[in-house]
Amino acid sequence: MLRSRPFLMFTGQAEAALALYAEAFAEFRLLALQRHPEGAGAGVPGQVRQAIFLLGGTHYLCFDSLDVHDFTFTPSMSLFVECSGAESFERAARVLGDGGHWLMPVGEQEFSSRYGWVQDRFGVSWQLSLGQVPDP
Repeated sequence: MLRSRPFLMFTGQAEAALALYAEAFAEFRLLALQRHPEGAGAGVPGQVRQAIFLLGGTHYLCFDSLDVHDFTFTPSMSLFVECSGAESFERAARVLGDGGHWLMPVGEQEFSSRYGWVQDRFGVSWQLSLGQVPDP
């Protein structure tokens, strides 16, 4: 069976990012967390070897890369979150925006009464929308 899951690669900040997402979204659920063990050779002991979290019915994978690469996250790939209410939207916008960079400030769009696009302090890009965007 084919399965597709978003995968987020950090370089030592995965655990801090997971904590930020847990704070931003009441619906966030950390399902699994494995750390690099002491003396295993590969990986920094204590850093995230693999984590799985659930947000809005989607399972995400993330980890701390063993290598530092010449690339990082880009806004051209973003996570679109349809918040169920104003409180949920405002919480996510406040938490993700703290130390982040707004690509599109919160405002009204033709498809949403409240919408904003923010790159969080780790570089992950989030499009936040109040309510559901209609399917075509």
